[in-house]
Order: sequence, then structure tokens, then C-alpha cells
Amino acid sequence: MSNPEPLTTRCLCGDTSLTVVPKSMEIGACHCNTCRKWSGGPFLAIESEQVSLTGNNVGHYDSSEWAERVFCQQCGTHLFYKLKDGHAHYVPVGLFAQQQDMVLSHQIFIDSKPHYYHFAEQTTNMTGAEVFAAATGEKP
Repeated sequence: MSNPEPLTTRCLCGDTSLTVVPKSMEIGACHCNTCRKWSGGPFLAIESEQVSLTGNNVGHYDSSEWAERVFCQQCGTHLFYKLKDGHAHYVPVGLFAQQQDMVLSHQIFIDSKPHYYHFAEQTTNMTGAEVFAAATGEKP
């Protein structure tokens, strides 16, 4: 697969511009309680190592010991979830115009997913314990 082209978008009010270089066009779904509260459902995102922001209303919220969430303070648009070590940004796919080459490939915190929705796609699934084990190099 070739390297994806940069994607650019704006928040709802247009104040904040966001440009990302996706790691791939694979969409991940997070079902953890924090992501579901933040996004109002499963958090569907692409991963990017590079994010450029311009705007006067960018807000940051420390949502855990390891991550922060970035949003527009004017309109409330969720811009991305970022690991505090700075190596990964997870950007909501809904910010971008439909991309034909995006595909739902994996789900995390599958053990936290509520019973009332299911995805038809066959994906790689990880529990919360498996996610933290992968991040730390330990066995779940």
C-alpha cells in the first residue's frame, strides 16, 4: 500500500484547520467508556503521527494519565485523541469527506462494547487487557 496523501479539514465553525498524514487508511474503533462518552458512540479513527493545527480556539483535556483529547473550544468539534508521549494521534474519520480507500480493520476494548450495536466487517479485535499488554510489552 502506498503512503496516504495528507488530509485536511476544518471544525464545524471553521476556526480550526487540521491537516494529518494518515499512517494508513485503516479505521480503528474504540469501545472504551471514555471514548464512547467523548464521541457519543464508538470512536472511529485513523492513526496519524503528524498533525498540524491552526486556529484560535484549540482546547486540550487530559483524559487520562497517558492521553489527552483536543477539540475546538468554539464549536466543540473533536479534533483528535493523542497519546502524551506524542507518537500517535487518533483522528475521528467523520471529520473528513468520504474516502473510498478507508476500511474498518480493527476494534479495541471489545470487551467494553455495549450489546446494542455490532459491525458487520470482519476485524481484528482486542480486549482492554490486550491493548495495555501490547503497549507495555507484557502478556495479558
